[in-house]
Amino acid sequence: MTSSLLHIINKSPSHRCFSDCLRTCSKGNSIILIEDGVYATAQWSSQFLATTKDQSLNVYALEADMRARGLSTQHQNGLNIIDDKGFVELTLSHSKSQSWF
Repeated sequence: MTSSLLHIINKSPSHRCFSDCLRTCSKGNSIILIEDGVYATAQWSSQFLATTKDQSLNVYALEADMRARGLSTQHQNGLNIIDDKGFVELTLSHSKSQSWF
């Protein structure tokens, strides 16, 4: 188990919690986009990608939520698409999690 933090975002990228999360992330943290948070994958911008790479963040998106919203589940540069089992494994591999709701 790592001592890093898992940030769970369920709001769309236009919501304040999205930018607040990015400001509080530390190097080596992970972010998982769930529910409306997966809309960030449709807006997968070079700025967001640069921010996450600069901070050495691992970014994941829940496949079921992407499919439910009609979003592509094709691999995108720097984004890891995971299923429910992967979500559980991700939460177990981090010592703490922070939900951004």
